[in-house]
Amino acid sequence: MKIGVLGMQGDIEEHLATLEKLNVDAFRVKSSKALDMIDGLIIPGGESTTMLRLLKLTGLFEKLKNMIQKGLPVYGTCAGMILLSKKIVSHAEQDSLNILDISVNRNGYGRQVESFEADLSIPLLGNKPFRAIFIRAPLIVKMGKDIEILASYDGSPVMVRNGNVMASSFHPELSGDLRIHELFLRMVKNASYR
Repeated sequence: MKIGVLGMQGDIEEHLATLEKLNVDAFRVKSSKALDMIDGLIIPGGESTTMLRLLKLTGLFEKLKNMIQKGLPVYGTCAGMILLSKKIVSHAEQDSLNILDISVNRNGYGRQVESFEADLSIPLLGNKPFRAIFIRAPLIVKMGKDIEILASYDGSPVMVRNGNVMASSFHPELSGDLRIHELFLRMVKNASYR
């Protein structure tokens, strides 16, 4: 199993280090050739506008979108969630991959100085709470009926899934807890992408 981490900008190294702890063959994805080699992709947190611009500059935008629509398992964290969403309410002019039927507000939980941590109940991970780290996190303000809520915070969904696509508002790669990455690896293993 080969897992790619979109290597444009953001928490790339942190995701790669987490996957290395799980003994997974993981590498940065910055080219069409690298995209062809993967069984699953993580889109890290970072600056969604910068990632979007670089995806378009490198010609990967449409290819990645098509691969996800054909079943490539993908997990977006923070900015990755923004890129996967259908609508960015707070920045309506910003483009996205338009994959996941959610509408988000960028920085919906506040700016960098308002970053925080919270213990989340994520039933798919067992009874032990997951310590989630929110940094300029997107807030889901609307979602389609097919979206499965995996975790909520303060009455709003913060981790969702639909088919081969999973996304979280927070940064699991900074927590030291491997369970969400393990969940994604199970999604990849069970996918019928290749």
